[in-house]
Amino acid sequence: MATRLSVVLICRNEAENIGACLESVNWADEIVVLDSGSSDDTLAVCRRYTSNVSVSPDWPGFGPQKNRALDLAHGEWVLSLDADERVTPELRAEIERALAAPQADAYELPRLSTYLGQEMRHSGWWPDHVTRLFRRGKARFSEALVHESLQVQGTVGRLNTPLLHHPFKTLEQSIDKMNSYSSANATTLQQRGRDAGLATAVFHGLFAFIRVYFLRAGFLDGKLGFVLAVANAEGAYYKYLKLAARNGRLAR
Repeated sequence: MATRLSVVLICRNEAENIGACLESVNWADEIVVLDSGSSDDTLAVCRRYTSNVSVSPDWPGFGPQKNRALDLAHGEWVLSLDADERVTPELRAEIERALAAPQADAYELPRLSTYLGQEMRHSGWWPDHVTRLFRRGKARFSEALVHESLQVQGTVGRLNTPLLHHPFKTLEQSIDKMNSYSSANATTLQQRGRDAGLATAVFHGLFAFIRVYFLRAGFLDGKLGFVLAVANAEGAYYKYLKLAARNGRLAR
């Protein structure tokens, strides 16, 4: 019988997260995992759920890596997940209904995220539609180092049941990701020929806070809405500050 649905993940050092993710999709016809050199027990955890576990020798960025993983899948349909995401039984049922009588070439899913244990219903985090379910051969990921997007050749429908997302369990994780993402984003901007100075960094940081906390009603998420707005501001500030430093704009 042909493979109907392939679940595809990329990962690195996700031993604490990936088991729950894979458990939530153990009903799929195929699970494909592409690791980028984990030093913890990620590979051992993954092999409890699938034999389709590969390791890449390098790290080309999120978009290219997800395309590598996609090329290892055999299903007619693909569900792309991150290690910190979970498919509920209700979402499984909706996915199965959609695949039984497809009305589109790809589907967006609303994503419900938590921040330090709290569901974020504002701050621009909800409903956060992400295109993750698609017919293989009809979509590829962009080549972006971070914040990759799925490029669909065809129609895109929308499911209603949330995909659960638990990206930051601790403040340290939030700070670490902010640091790594701001570096990658600075690299992307530099490759595009962009420039920035200290004033640019300050402006983007302030505007990021205003956008999340006020324009996107982050204040309705309580104390953690404020914390998240500050984290976004720091990410934007350091992205442009790192760009300025790399372009020699911070020297006297």
